[in-house]
Amino acid sequence: MANLGTTPAELKDLPIPPLEQGDLLTREEFERRYDAMLDLKKAELLEGEVYMPSPVRLRKHAGPHAKLITWLGTYEAHTPGVLAGDNASIRLDVDSEPQPDAVLLVDPDCGGRAKISEDDYVEGAPELVAEIAASSKSIDLHKKFRVYRKNEVLEYIVWRVQDSEVDWFIWKNEEYQKQTPDSDGILKSAAFPGLWLDAPALVRHDLRAVLESLHRGLASAEHVAFAAKLNERSSTT
Repeated sequence: MANLGTTPAELKDLPIPPLEQGDLLTREEFERRYDAMLDLKKAELLEGEVYMPSPVRLRKHAGPHAKLITWLGTYEAHTPGVLAGDNASIRLDVDSEPQPDAVLLVDPDCGGRAKISEDDYVEGAPELVAEIAASSKSIDLHKKFRVYRKNEVLEYIVWRVQDSEVDWFIWKNEEYQKQTPDSDGILKSAAFPGLWLDAPALVRHDLRAVLESLHRGLASAEHVAFAAKLNERSSTT
C-alpha cells in the first residue's frame, strides 16, 4: 500500500486506493485518490487528514445550503468581478484542501487574493468561505476554523442550523473576531461591501427577507463604489 514515503514514480505503478475517513495523505495523493472516485461527491483534507461527511439531509443541510448559495449567487449577479462557488475544493496549503459549502472571491483578474489554477482549482485563501454546520460541536467550528484562520481567509461564516445561530468571523488583528449585527440586526461583510445578511431571517428560513436585506446592501453607496472599483481593475488587465 502507498504511504507518505512512496515516490511519484512508484505511485504510477500501483492501483489507486479509495479515500477513507482518517487517511493521512499528502495533498497530491489526496487529489489523486479523489479524482479516481467518480461517485464521491465530497471529501476534504484538513491538516493532512481526510474527512468524508455523512449523507446530506434536506432540512438540516441541503435546504440551508441552497439558501446560502442563493444569497451569495445574487450578490455575484449584481457584482461583476466577484465569483461565487458551491463546494469548490480549495488548495489552501500543502496539508489542507477543504471543500466549503460556499465560497465567494474576487476574480483574480480584478485583484483577488486567491488564484485559479490551470486545472481549475482555487489556490490560496479566498476572501470568504461559508459552511453549514449542525451545532457548535461541529468540525466547522474547530478544525476547519483553525485551518481557515491559519491561512488568513478574510471572512468565515458558519450557519449552525440546530442552534439557530449564524457566526460570522472577520480576520482582524491577526485573529478571527466574531462580528455583531448593526442596530437593525444586519451582519455586513468587510471584504464585500453591500453583502448584507439578515441572520434572524436566515435561521428561520425566510429567504425572501434575506434577499430583501441583500438588495438594500446592493443599493448602498459602498457597493456602488466597490463594483466600480472592480470594473476599473478588470478594464486594466
